[in-house]
Amino acid sequence: METKGEVAGVLLAAGGGRRLGGRPKALLAYEGRPLVEHALRALREGGCGPVHVVLGAAADEVRERADLSGCVIVDNPRWEEGMGSSLRAALASLAAAERPSAAALIGLVDQPGVGAAAVARVLAAAGTGDALVSGLASAVYAGRRGHPVLIGAARWAGVAGSATEDRGARAYLREHSEQTILVECGDIGDPADIDTPADLRLLEAPAPGATKR
Repeated sequence: METKGEVAGVLLAAGGGRRLGGRPKALLAYEGRPLVEHALRALREGGCGPVHVVLGAAADEVRERADLSGCVIVDNPRWEEGMGSSLRAALASLAAAERPSAAALIGLVDQPGVGAAAVARVLAAAGTGDALVSGLASAVYAGRRGHPVLIGAARWAGVAGSATEDRGARAYLREHSEQTILVECGDIGDPADIDTPADLRLLEAPAPGATKR
């Protein structure tokens, strides 16, 4: 797929897997490699330009075991506070980048069923130019909002201000629901995430639309 360079990818990969017995989600094995690599590949192949990866739990081990070459690594020492702290760290990293991006597209490390096709569809729906800078778009699955989520640069400060605990951008999107483009992705992705040992079965499914390597 052609890279849409004005949109940065954001991968939230800091979770410690508390309900998985303390197994960091980024390092779960998926198709023989750490799960974080699949999520990173989905953002890149879906059309994101630079990708900022937020690490927290076992950050040094993730760096050692996973191929994160070409990424901007964002350390979140406050990862135990929840997704909100990781999102704030990512948006701060984007705002400080030498080459500004018009928007950020946010993905989660623990959703192996969300691949490049969903990323590309949300990007395509978000538009270009001024519409992209002020844009809000969210994948939905059978009408239920999920990830990836696109946030225009003009909205980063507002999102960061409302991102607390495990809510991420949820509160902001709810307050701006009329301005959010909803993009149905239920035909090309599965938003199920890995939270408990029972969810580890999701790692047995092939990656959606994975590029052969």
